[in-house]
Amino acid sequence: MLTYEPGESFAHALDPRTKLAFQLAFAVAAFAHTTFAGLAALSIVAGVSLWVSETPLFAALRELRIVLAVLVFAPILEGLVLGPPWFSIAEATGPALASYRAVLIVLVAATYVRTTPARASRAAIQRVIPGKAGQFLGMGVSLVFRFLPVLLADIRRMRLAIDARLGDQRSIPERASIIALSGLARAFSRADTLSLALRARCFAWNPTLPRLRFARRDVPGLVAAAGLVAVAFV
Repeated sequence: MLTYEPGESFAHALDPRTKLAFQLAFAVAAFAHTTFAGLAALSIVAGVSLWVSETPLFAALRELRIVLAVLVFAPILEGLVLGPPWFSIAEATGPALASYRAVLIVLVAATYVRTTPARASRAAIQRVIPGKAGQFLGMGVSLVFRFLPVLLADIRRMRLAIDARLGDQRSIPERASIIALSGLARAFSRADTLSLALRARCFAWNPTLPRLRFARRDVPGLVAAAGLVAVAFV
């Protein structure tokens, strides 16, 4: 599962604000350059991000397979035409480039999730956005990073339980409805448990967060982020 994993990689040691700046700059550059050449260059940048964070490419793609399926299906659907030749490459090229751009952005985001603890993400957001807005966003991001992997694990266990009871012999809509209803019920149950746990631990809107400090190792990341932003406007 694509969650935070302690490690000694270069990306693990970076300040979370540096990684957030790099993600934002990468997304800006990706939306600014949608040609084959631009996306090829950004592919190299995304590959370097995976390398410095020690994130296996195929493992990340496997965890993001649902998103990838949607992104792959969109260009195919756009290229379908009524009548010969039944599929237009010209019509599918634009959506295909847009889908590939989204894949690159998601992969870079995956490196952030894998190398940044939830508390560090909350601290970074509250440092960047002051006041109640930053506290609210930081708390929300922290809960999502902690809560979403639990829900995904619950859904995975539901699928295994259904298969163990010969559920794979049922129709796809029936299986999907069972998983959706069971997953929704489980999510509400998890939410109630989370609410009780927060009250029991005297949840605070402004807790003592980890101390963040820029270091020399953040210079390459900040330079790369500035370079991507500059390239976006060229």
